[in-house]
Amino acid sequence: MPVINSVAEATEEVKVWRQDFHRHPELLYDVHRTAGLVADRLRAFGCDEVVTGIGRTGVVGIIRGNRPGPRTIAMRADMDALPITELNTTLPHASTTPGRMHACGHDGHTAMLLGAAQYLTGTRNFAGTAVVVFQPAEEGGGGGKAMVSDGLMARFGIDEIYGMHSLPGLPVGHFALRPGPIMAAADRFEIRLDGRGGHAANPHLCIDPVLAGAQITTALQMIVARNVDPLDACVVSVTQFNAGSAGNAIPQSARLGGTVRSLKAETRVLAERRLREIVAGIAAASGVDATVNYAHGYPVTVNHADQARFAATVAADVSGAQNVDPAIPPMMGAEDFSYMLEERPGAFLFIGNGDSAGLHNPGYDFDDTALPYGVSFWGRLVETALRP
Repeated sequence: MPVINSVAEATEEVKVWRQDFHRHPELLYDVHRTAGLVADRLRAFGCDEVVTGIGRTGVVGIIRGNRPGPRTIAMRADMDALPITELNTTLPHASTTPGRMHACGHDGHTAMLLGAAQYLTGTRNFAGTAVVVFQPAEEGGGGGKAMVSDGLMARFGIDEIYGMHSLPGLPVGHFALRPGPIMAAADRFEIRLDGRGGHAANPHLCIDPVLAGAQITTALQMIVARNVDPLDACVVSVTQFNAGSAGNAIPQSARLGGTVRSLKAETRVLAERRLREIVAGIAAASGVDATVNYAHGYPVTVNHADQARFAATVAADVSGAQNVDPAIPPMMGAEDFSYMLEERPGAFLFIGNGDSAGLHNPGYDFDDTALPYGVSFWGRLVETALRP
């Protein structure tokens, strides 16, 4: 079944919402304007219940079908923007806030789920309950975890939950997903090396943290090359190396920072252990004192197999099976929808944004021609999962 006719007719209205969100980007949990507009519209649509303040600034809308049913299906969109200066300032809907922009499509995600709420409240052609979840602070703030910790799943009786994300490079009207790991865990590390500074002409009187840091930077690549199964995926990247301020002095200390990405829980544990062992070994051999701070970020986003297959079927109903990739390779970016999938069965999928700039790029813009596909997907998801 293709794009829903009434959804296609409402696309201009949804486009207005999307572009308004784009003009007024908000960061992390400080999404008060966006969340307020979302809550107001959900009430105006006729949601049976609208709850604010879940996960600090999250919004939840409850839509009951025209027949009772035992199941509750939830759909999630993220609302926050990024601290990036927009490149396309001539766009009529360009960001009005310097240094902030919707560079990851969350404006489109929010607008599509609002469009679905409008459609579902108008038709209610399902047996059971649909829950629309609007989340703050996906961009590094862990808003998904905050909403889960605030009782999202139990409070609203959620049985399954689904999420969707724009994907540049995938044609508009196309969808992509996979069962199992679809996005990586993202961890951060900082390594501090303390040696003994001195004149660069007398290195034998010093303990050089720069040399130790250089050896650590190179040796950390052994984790992926020699410790991780070649059929698995892992990234260890040193992205920061700060030391010294004078060309003729060996510094007292050096600091390295970076990220570790992994697709399996056991690989995540392995990478951290080996990083600590490598740093400790080189530090001991070099004579420097080493301190490692290792912070766990978002966990692996793992799609449940049955729900991934179901979402692919719904996407095919909307766009045609030839426009759905049910086995896209996993990506090494991270997503805090992972916390929700740890609590309930569900799936995360991508919707095509066409030949646009990449995510987190200052030239990115959500393609409004994708809106009816996303809204129709959400509508069909509920109507199919909760078929009377």
